[in-house]
Amino acid sequence: MKTGGIGGGNTQTGLVFEGKADFLTLLENIKGYDVKKAKIGYDVIFNNVCVAHTYKKHDLYRFLDSVGVDWQKILSKKLLPDDAIYVIKENTIFIIEIKYQCTEGSVDEKLQTCDFKRKQYQKIFSELNYEVEYIYVLSDWFRKEKYRDVLDYIISVDCKYYFEYLPLHKIGLPVPK
Repeated sequence: MKTGGIGGGNTQTGLVFEGKADFLTLLENIKGYDVKKAKIGYDVIFNNVCVAHTYKKHDLYRFLDSVGVDWQKILSKKLLPDDAIYVIKENTIFIIEIKYQCTEGSVDEKLQTCDFKRKQYQKIFSELNYEVEYIYVLSDWFRKEKYRDVLDYIISVDCKYYFEYLPLHKIGLPVPK
């Protein structure tokens, strides 16, 4: 990873995360994409068509309240995602957690919580009949051998991870030609 660097050849087919990058800012830099503030969260526009809605942290719960999901009866505590992206054609909400690390720290253990969190999100989105996917975007720090077991665990519980990059097609978003 290049600290302070810029994205390379993958910038048209996905999002290149360097450091604690912002999903919406990265998306806006891809040809054909635009992001518009919505009543709650943001709409993701591709070639003038709304393809997704995004919610950060507390906006996710404002959205749930607006569609009549009483999440407080379902969950005992809020989970605050870095990004929650509802991709319309997939009828799926993708929970994206960006974990950037360059020294030892508490993020190590947070990676082991994906199964619990995915199941919690499944409970709240079952009322809307949405599918739920849980994805980490990890810095290259997590490529170290000592993370092999936790990375295997993430896959074993039907969650996903990518290093510094999130392919658009993996979350059902259009890839520019």
